[in-house]
Amino acid sequence: MRWLRGARRLLPRRSLVALLFLFSLSSSFLYFVYAAPGIVNTYLFMMQAQGIMIRENMRTIGAQVYEQVVRSAYAKRNSSMNDSDYPLDLNHSETFLQTTTFLPEDFTYFPNHTCPERLPSMKGPIDVNMSEIRMEDIHQLFSKDPGIKLGGHWKPDDCLPRWKVAILIPFRNRYEHLPVLFRHLIPMLQRQRLQFAFYVIEQAGNQPFNRAMLFNIGFREAMKDLDWDCLIFHDVDHIPENDHNYYGCGQMPRHFAAKLDKYMYLLPYNEFFGGVSGLTVEQFKKINGFPNAFWGWGGEDDDLWNRVQYAGYSVTRPRGVTGKYKSIPHHHRGEVQFLGRYALLRKSKERQVLDGLSNLNYFPNITYDALYKNITVNLTPELALVNEY
Repeated sequence: MRWLRGARRLLPRRSLVALLFLFSLSSSFLYFVYAAPGIVNTYLFMMQAQGIMIRENMRTIGAQVYEQVVRSAYAKRNSSMNDSDYPLDLNHSETFLQTTTFLPEDFTYFPNHTCPERLPSMKGPIDVNMSEIRMEDIHQLFSKDPGIKLGGHWKPDDCLPRWKVAILIPFRNRYEHLPVLFRHLIPMLQRQRLQFAFYVIEQAGNQPFNRAMLFNIGFREAMKDLDWDCLIFHDVDHIPENDHNYYGCGQMPRHFAAKLDKYMYLLPYNEFFGGVSGLTVEQFKKINGFPNAFWGWGGEDDDLWNRVQYAGYSVTRPRGVTGKYKSIPHHHRGEVQFLGRYALLRKSKERQVLDGLSNLNYFPNITYDALYKNITVNLTPELALVNEY
């Protein structure tokens, strides 16, 4: 009887332990569903990147060994034939050296002439500073420049801008990243003598983040301000490392962020179109903009790649180190991975004419900062319905 009474007293405690166990198990399962695919993808890519780097290093070592063998053979042959101590010059690398196309330091600008694309002010590598800085300090820094107008509009006064470029930045809860981006991007675009303005499209509400729909809204709002030539779709955490990475419109569609540090400066896959990309206004209209159906992170840039290909365009990328970017470390704060992206990607072609600019609805709240125009929107799937395809 004592044993039975003790068992009854222990039963509630065991039930509590069982409930805690079930809760932890369900939490682990939810974490696996949302986070594990991204972690696995990142791990697999890093392993693939290591393999690529090893292969490239082996090729380089092999080429160096081969070159030394050839040099030695030609040196012996040259010495025996010409009885000379000076072997043939086999420095083939000089053949591949490209002469710079950038203008000299003493180049003279004319206010009535179009700005060149290769300016002496463009020095190449940028000293990237990833440390946090307050937006108030950024305001103070650029308040000394009278050329920056309300909303971040700027254009050169020593030559006519070759391109008018709208920079669109999708945004939610990244307040510490935005000033870091402005600290680097504003001076770079000024050195490139482009006419530009910044549009920060901020998502409110509780729905999963919809990067693509924010870009579509940014396009609509930007075109109300000026007849822009092209648009740059720029993630807030991507910092360019080289100002030779020209943000002009001449080689669109263009994938600017070809080499990102978190991917070991390797392209994850050939169709990768994320981070920083650009299209002309005409191209963006022709492909019906971004898809609106991607709720959560992942997939929308792959769908944009498909749209560009279906429209008959070819994507260009900067060569060499020019396309290098640093990514500000962060976590997807509560943003879930979009698990339905593969089903949508299989229907990219059918959805292209139905889902995009053509079915976009939104109700913006617009405010102006000294450096950007803020467009706040509360997004829901009902604002961009696609009934069938």
